[in-house]
Amino acid sequence: MNAPLRWSLLDLATVAPGQSVGEALANTVSLAQHAEQLGFERVWYAEHHNFASIASSSPAVLIAHVAAHTKTIRLGAGGIMLPNHAPLTIAEQFGMLEHLHPGRIDLGLGRAPGTDQATFRALRRRPESADAFPNDVLELQAFLDDESAIPGVHANPGRGTHVPLYILGSSLFGASLAAELGLPYAFASHFAPHALEEAVSLYRARFRPSEQLKAPYVIAGLNLVAAPTRAQAEAEFHVRKRGMVSALFGRGRTLSDDEGDALLRSPAGEQVAQMLSCAAVGTPDEVKRTAETFAVRAQADELILALGSPTLEGRVRSMDLLHASLR
Repeated sequence: MNAPLRWSLLDLATVAPGQSVGEALANTVSLAQHAEQLGFERVWYAEHHNFASIASSSPAVLIAHVAAHTKTIRLGAGGIMLPNHAPLTIAEQFGMLEHLHPGRIDLGLGRAPGTDQATFRALRRRPESADAFPNDVLELQAFLDDESAIPGVHANPGRGTHVPLYILGSSLFGASLAAELGLPYAFASHFAPHALEEAVSLYRARFRPSEQLKAPYVIAGLNLVAAPTRAQAEAEFHVRKRGMVSALFGRGRTLSDDEGDALLRSPAGEQVAQMLSCAAVGTPDEVKRTAETFAVRAQADELILALGSPTLEGRVRSMDLLHASLR
């Protein structure tokens, strides 16, 4: 008998137009508290840089804050872009989080810069940094285990915490690495769905058991907006698409709604529509059916939801309606 599908959240600490960063972070706490009340598995925060609408650029700091205002829900990075950092530093940060909040911390790892080329340089990241990703994952894992990969160098705190690692990706590279290392694999289908089926199939076929994980485990990203009517849900998801096309193609300007809608009708808008094509948008029953069908397609053990409503109230409503439909 297959295990029940698990449900989680991805939160970018979205800063809405006219909203302060402080207000956005307060909303992030409220969202995690509500997810905890509903029994969601985990909330993850992603490392992005140089996006005015995203306040999750420092996941470790954000996790610490949210963890202090919640009690049981797992919290983690989805993910840390490891080539931006020294493995020792990340081991120390997440080791400290594990000591502060035992049994609640996840560490998802990606190899993309999480930003544009100018910010890539500002991060002091070298073009070849991504090539070292597999070795950096192993070095980080060793720092969190009982024996360091570098004699005489230990992560304090961090050593012996065994914080669980997850490999994030949207290509065959991440799937192959996760399978080889025997780690859970999280596919970024909520914004890069192209290789979903092929990557997950490869991961499951090549998976080799490890101390952390005995059988393959897949998390797949899904955009979701639930509302009392399909029209309302689609209208809210349209705002999400407008914000994304503006952030990606607005050339650093804050665009008006009309300008954003014009972009959505352009080839750039077609690209965004494809990026966000893995989505469950509609009434509670429609969202439930779409999400469960997607989980089968993705061979997923867990869905991590990117809630597409532009307001905290809308995101909470989506969670409540989905939760009620699953009972």
